[in-house]
Amino acid sequence: MVTITKLVLITVIYASRVVELSDRILDIHKDGQWLIMMYAPWCVYCKRIEPIWTHVAQHLHATSIRVGRVDGSRFTSVTHAFKVTGFPTILFLKGEQEFVYHGDRTLDEIVKFALRVSGPPVQEITKTQSFDTIKKERDLYFLYVGERSGILWEFYHKTADMFQPHAFFYQSHPMVVNKHAPVEKVPALFVYKENVHYNFSGHDIEDVEKLNETVYKWINAERFPTFPKVTSGNINQLYLTNKNLVLVVVEENQLEEVPPHMLRFKDMVESIIKSKRHKYHDHFQFGWTSSHDVVNKIAMTVLPLPSLIVINTTTNHHHLPEDEAEKLTPYVIELFLEQIRNESAPRYGGNSLLIRIYRSWFEKKTGLFALWKSDPILTMVLFGLPAGFLSLICYGTCVPDILDADDDEDDQPGANHMKKD
Repeated sequence: MVTITKLVLITVIYASRVVELSDRILDIHKDGQWLIMMYAPWCVYCKRIEPIWTHVAQHLHATSIRVGRVDGSRFTSVTHAFKVTGFPTILFLKGEQEFVYHGDRTLDEIVKFALRVSGPPVQEITKTQSFDTIKKERDLYFLYVGERSGILWEFYHKTADMFQPHAFFYQSHPMVVNKHAPVEKVPALFVYKENVHYNFSGHDIEDVEKLNETVYKWINAERFPTFPKVTSGNINQLYLTNKNLVLVVVEENQLEEVPPHMLRFKDMVESIIKSKRHKYHDHFQFGWTSSHDVVNKIAMTVLPLPSLIVINTTTNHHHLPEDEAEKLTPYVIELFLEQIRNESAPRYGGNSLLIRIYRSWFEKKTGLFALWKSDPILTMVLFGLPAGFLSLICYGTCVPDILDADDDEDDQPGANHMKKD
């Protein structure tokens, strides 16, 4: 019985379909496909993601992907092997390949990540009917139409291999694509978003190096929706577009509902990019956010709600309109964007030493205030106890010096004497 117990690799949690793993995962992780969460029992964030992880396992149960978790605080050899530096960390293991998940810790995003990296970088579509299913399941994907040969195909496949964790990539033929995408000549390259196939316009570039660079930049910039929700999980990826990030800052309740007056402002800004995509798409990436802490750290101030901020993802400067959000109209916003393009708009922030010092101070201040607001008692314990110990140390250091000084005065000749009659 003891021998059997030692040979047991995993204990399956049947209720959630999550596999509890030990350090033996190091021996078998190259066999099959594993989506693993490294966690610690004391980690608050791990406890928050636990119910989501259960649903992830249920969604992927019908696939070849096995979903598990490892107690990294117990099996430290696993954390060292996969270079895990914090909890929770989500890994996808496939043969010799290891993918680290950096996106939002939501059911939909984690499942899509697992499905993307589980297959080849570029998946082939052989049936016309498959496009109907793909359009329903994928709100954004890239499509190469043509044979798997030639310079454009090589650059497309190479770039797809780099961005596989972040987007879906497909390849098909003109007869299969049929009426789903406007193929005028082969090879063709498209991105599908907002129910529209947008064509890559750099096919005729003769310079091989320039074509390679253009394909990379195009895919890197197009792998986001036209007006995505920006969070702490994806803002770093948006920075890689090197565009100006136009953000609408609003508020959301626990049901992810935006108040009506903020929703009207958000919709107004969204209409600008969707109606004039040809004008702004190459220079600006639009989006909206309710992650106030992320935006306030960038602006180094507490922005009112709703707000509009434009972030230069290359220099880390930001721009704020002079008017309040209630006074902004599409025309005023377009003038504001034009001022940013011709570099006449006032800019703030940046990466200078003084700005970095101030930003660090602002982050610590806001973090302390948020901790005090959420749990005043804990804040007093965390900061009151060290202050108390420091006071005792200072008191213990200073008081003996004072007493010693009094003793020295008493020992001096003539310090104490009595008057004789």
